[in-house]
Amino acid sequence: MKYLLLGYTPAAAWDAAVPDNENEEALAAFAAYQKFEEELRATGEFVSSEGLGHPAVSVTVRKSADGVTATDGPYVELKEVLASFAIIDVADQERAVEIAGRIVQVLGEPIEIRPIMGDDFA
Repeated sequence: MKYLLLGYTPAAAWDAAVPDNENEEALAAFAAYQKFEEELRATGEFVSSEGLGHPAVSVTVRKSADGVTATDGPYVELKEVLASFAIIDVADQERAVEIAGRIVQVLGEPIEIRPIMGDDFA
């Protein structure tokens, strides 16, 4: 069964972050995540993962009485923002929780697990 792992980060931390190739703690966490991703590739459980752009450059499309409108950025101040996603294909939710737990241990940010509806959705 496929699961979507949604990675969140505090909005204030993201706003304060700057690219820093000398932040040893961040580089170590990223390297540990990449190693874990390779383990998931080897087991056939890894499907895809990507980081996302900053919410300030996002666009929201909504239906309104006047038709469809697109607006820039988020509407409200957010405490946490969606920063990344991964798709895994595992035997069950228990395994998805185990994988998400390892990612949280490495990166320190919360992960939301959502089943992907498909032929095997129960």
